[in-house]
Amino acid sequence: MNALLFERQVWFATGPLVIEEEAPETMEDFIYHRPVLVTEAVELLAPKPGALVVDATLGGGGHTEAILRSGADVLALDQDPDAIAYATDRLADFGGRVTLRQANFREATRVLDELGVAQIGGALLDLGVSSRQLENAQRGFSVMRGGPLDMRMDPRRELTAATVVNTYSEEELTRIFREYGEEPAARRIASHLVKWRKSSPFTETMQLAKAVEKIVWRHGRRHPATQVFQALRMEVNDELGALEEGLRALTGRLESGARIAVITFHSLEDRIVKNFFRELSREWLDEPNWPEPKRNPAFALRLITPKPIDPSEIEQRLNPRSRSAKLRVAEKL
Repeated sequence: MNALLFERQVWFATGPLVIEEEAPETMEDFIYHRPVLVTEAVELLAPKPGALVVDATLGGGGHTEAILRSGADVLALDQDPDAIAYATDRLADFGGRVTLRQANFREATRVLDELGVAQIGGALLDLGVSSRQLENAQRGFSVMRGGPLDMRMDPRRELTAATVVNTYSEEELTRIFREYGEEPAARRIASHLVKWRKSSPFTETMQLAKAVEKIVWRHGRRHPATQVFQALRMEVNDELGALEEGLRALTGRLESGARIAVITFHSLEDRIVKNFFRELSREWLDEPNWPEPKRNPAFALRLITPKPIDPSEIEQRLNPRSRSAKLRVAEKL
């Protein structure tokens, strides 16, 4: 049977590019064939043929492949060795036009220095957790699948979710549940977990999920431990700290006219990106007590998307996990 093909058309200065994609045959293929906002991201990045673009969150390689098909070369980073292994096979046909490195995007400066790259022609960050990670019970990300309470995107890191739950103080747990998970019952959950861990330390995902469910009763389809798991994942991987460092590292390497695109999935990430782009796109600074405005020493960007781009209705129907995605793009002056 011939494979069903989907076509997506992306416009560049040199004309339209039709990206042709086979319909997935297995769940694994489906997982890796759904990069979010791929058409919009590549179109707004507008990579030039032969330029080097950094895909700082490789995942399954969907965005990287689209960028390569536009004519640009790609340096792809990912801290997850599974992503590197999968994309190595998927992108093999592109040969030397794609370089893969296992690294967090906060390490972009180090990787670029090792490769002798002074400037780049674009950068893309997709901050979503891959479906592959969520579906793999042994990675410990899911509230629905039993596995070790791990949540490390990079297995080389020492801190695990089990360490956080079992050793952090009640005040520290309350803070991360409230700040990272935006959990209304943060203090109550933290208090109970600290009491229960004395007799039975938390080591498994389902053990923790069921414990939280006893504290916060289920309302609707969403599991009551979802926000707690999100907070733990963000703490274990220092996601917000990495984002701030990565934005500055990648923006600092953009050549004039090159663009950086960032896809976020929740308000904390989006706020950091929004404020970062705003900080670097304001030419003048003014305060009520100043005699006159001052030029912004950090002025380096032009906003391409004053308001974030949302996935189309069609994409949201095909991929429900895309519904919370927002795309912001800025250009180096």
